[in-house]
Amino acid sequence: MLTKLAVFAFAGGLAASLLLTPCVRSLAWKLDVLDRPAENHKRHRQPVALLGGFAVFLAWAIGITAGILAAVNGWLPGVTPELQEAIVSGLRSAAKPLGAIASGAALALGFGFYDDFKPMSAKWKFLWQFIVAMIAVVWGDVRFNCFLNCDLAEAAVTVFWLMLMMNSINFFDNMDGLAAGTLAIAFALFGVIAVLNGQIFISALSALSCGAVCGFWFYNANPATIFMGDSGSHFLGYLVAVIAAKTTFFHSGYSLSRLPQLMPLFILALPLFDTAMVVAIRTWNHRPFWIGDLNHISHRFVRMGLSRLQAVILVHLLALAIGIGILPVYWGNFATAAILVVQSILSVGIITFLQLTLSDKVDHK
Repeated sequence: MLTKLAVFAFAGGLAASLLLTPCVRSLAWKLDVLDRPAENHKRHRQPVALLGGFAVFLAWAIGITAGILAAVNGWLPGVTPELQEAIVSGLRSAAKPLGAIASGAALALGFGFYDDFKPMSAKWKFLWQFIVAMIAVVWGDVRFNCFLNCDLAEAAVTVFWLMLMMNSINFFDNMDGLAAGTLAIAFALFGVIAVLNGQIFISALSALSCGAVCGFWFYNANPATIFMGDSGSHFLGYLVAVIAAKTTFFHSGYSLSRLPQLMPLFILALPLFDTAMVVAIRTWNHRPFWIGDLNHISHRFVRMGLSRLQAVILVHLLALAIGIGILPVYWGNFATAAILVVQSILSVGIITFLQLTLSDKVDHK
């Protein structure tokens, strides 16, 4: 039954995003809210609409509102009375946290939009990210379970996680469709785990988010006619971090080890890996790590001979392979889980080796 609910949420988010994105794109052109290729690390030649984050946010917000109304009024198709009662009861208890999470999402969208047009200094950007993260942790009851048995420590880890993902997705959004497609895969995988756990709210939220991003991806894929901008990357980075933290990866009825807690790190391995790489490279070269360049994983694949479209497809396939490959850790015994974790680490290691050897050889030709 949860699967049907998730499919319904996905379809709603997808339909809303497919309808809203071209409308927002037209509005962006009318208001002259465009991304013009003025910076040397950008490769698009013509202005592109820059309100994609608002399209995804609107589809997401409308989907949540419609879902709440449908649940309260019993309009959800194929839902048993027992599940209906559980959904309504869950909505009542989740009203305050959901409001805080939605407020944080709106704030992330807002300061990201401001940064699109009046770039903020790193300290101000980090401050706003910290405020958004604190809203989610303090009022949204978002906690990244690390088995630390200390509320303060888990709160600190969660704040760091939220800020890390906002920056990671912001860095990762460097080619047409790259971030949107990778996030759609992550939302789908988190949704599968939430369904297995019987998490009604998180499974529906993950599916809705996946649908909203997929609808946007249709217009953001190469050649993109609309970008998500910093507003979209901060909003979606925040959203995927919240969902990852709210998803239960350890379940006493399924999990036979505590290794499933590592799953979100592998589901989001490529954005996190990309962030670590570019920060290390920029720091090594004595450059501010927040200034964009062409050292991202996608750019390195292009330097290895792939087209930009092929590079994006390869990243998506790698994200899907690592994400699906780590799923059995959830229900496998310790030996199985340990082997899969090592396999995923080796997969990232292979990607690192290819990038640091083959792309560098291409650079020196």
